[in-house]
Amino acid sequence: MVKNPRKRQKTGKIQHEQVPLDDEERRLENLLFGVPYAPEKAGKEIMVVSDEEAEDGQLEVGREFENLLDSDLFFVDDNAGLSEHSQAPQDNVQSGAEDDEELITPEVPESDEDEEISIIREDIPQQPKKSKAPAWTDPDDVNVQVSLASNNRLRKLRDAPSDDTVGGREYERRLRRQFEHINPTPDWASIARKKSERAKRRRSSASGSESEEDVVPELLASTAGILGTTKSRPILPSTLSIERLRDANQAAPADGEIKTVAFHPSPHIPILLTASADRRLRLFQVNGLTNPHAQTLHVPSLPITNAVFHPSGTSILMTGPRPFYYTYDLQSGASHRSPRGLWGTTFSSGRGDQGASMEISSFNPTGEILAVAGRRGQVHLVDWRSGAAQVVGELKANANGLTEDSQVYVWNIGQRKCVKRWQDEGGFGSRILGGDGQGKYLTVGSNTGLVNVYNAESTIDVEGGKPKTLKTIGNLTTSISTLRFNHDSQLLAIASNDKKDQMRMVHCPSLTVFGNWPTSSTPLGHVTSVDFSRESEYLAIGNTRGRVLLYQLRHFSQQ
Repeated sequence: MVKNPRKRQKTGKIQHEQVPLDDEERRLENLLFGVPYAPEKAGKEIMVVSDEEAEDGQLEVGREFENLLDSDLFFVDDNAGLSEHSQAPQDNVQSGAEDDEELITPEVPESDEDEEISIIREDIPQQPKKSKAPAWTDPDDVNVQVSLASNNRLRKLRDAPSDDTVGGREYERRLRRQFEHINPTPDWASIARKKSERAKRRRSSASGSESEEDVVPELLASTAGILGTTKSRPILPSTLSIERLRDANQAAPADGEIKTVAFHPSPHIPILLTASADRRLRLFQVNGLTNPHAQTLHVPSLPITNAVFHPSGTSILMTGPRPFYYTYDLQSGASHRSPRGLWGTTFSSGRGDQGASMEISSFNPTGEILAVAGRRGQVHLVDWRSGAAQVVGELKANANGLTEDSQVYVWNIGQRKCVKRWQDEGGFGSRILGGDGQGKYLTVGSNTGLVNVYNAESTIDVEGGKPKTLKTIGNLTTSISTLRFNHDSQLLAIASNDKKDQMRMVHCPSLTVFGNWPTSSTPLGHVTSVDFSRESEYLAIGNTRGRVLLYQLRHFSQQ
């Protein structure tokens, strides 16, 4: 019981003792904890200074500002004092430096004054832009001395046999040069860099920062079109340069089979739509990396089997095995169901279930007329310009579309008259027709997996006889369900959903199938829909597992 008071008394004594700190300890406390450094002086003349001023050692306490005028004590920094005279010392320093890379300009954070600074600097002679300043540099690199001759691995960095010792900056420059020599800049990076530079020049010229003298020589030195329309380079038939990317719908996968995939018709809007068996239509922004999910439309009353963009790109048409359709306006976000069933009178005139489905439909290139395939050989023509979607005409064939007799009908829409009729070569039981946007080819897919390719002009030539096939492609063995051309008619994708991994890519100029893709390890599954992007940079493939595979065609992405 006696020791406890002694411990408390000893502890209390130690807590109240305060050992005064000398100047060295105060300086260390300032460096570690940020406590202001105040050296002890006699009397009341105590001044708190910073670390740099304390290390200088030349300040006299209370007398450092004694002989200075008031105009020397204060100044206003308005960033407007730049002139040629003020830049002269900097130019001298730059000319006397060992290397331009040693002059590192710290990064200035963006502020509201950037616009004013840019206007002011227009009248000042601009120096060549330097690379972005590094986030951190080691000041000791300047004092480093490296011997190149003493190390066998560093001898390759010498410019001459007599080179031996170099400084830190020069050593860094030579290492960088050796790395770029061993690993040159890839072609895709150089092309992307050139595109970025051209885009920056276009933006700067549009804002008026570039003069006509700078723009005109660039236009005259290039053979490309002034409006930006360039001709596609031909694809070699030997190898298809293709790369798989992250699935287009990975951000929002479908719960059922993918019915339709379609890209937006504008090359400046990278939007992909997917329609699935869960009665949902999803929109994705395709960038090749994350492909973020933009929106989902749920249509409980319509099993969506077909969805297409209007050629103008302003709306989406959704159809299915129902006598009505839905439209979705991309600008206003409003959806609309067709009134009075299908165009009012088509299903209310006592025709029963004739044509009671809109699963097969297509716009003409201008988007003014919508053609819908009905039953028993009927094709309904709808005037889309009026907004009421009224039927303006009907075409009636003797057979129910493409049947086992393989009859192909050519109609004159203006006269509502069949101008030509011919039988598909071989008569294998035609199932699907497909044409390209250039008007070069017409393809007919059969139930046996054969695809006949025709010259489009010969199929519509009224005075000519039966058209002859350019070639019959027999690489698939099951019924053809998909025929899709790319934008310049160099590629044709054919697929069948009856069997797994039944898809091939055809080189149209030579009408041969690429042998390097798809391979046995390509996870295609049962392909249900295929589409190319507007300029064929991307290829989207939907399957029955609810996935939309996304591939990049390098030939078009590097143009």
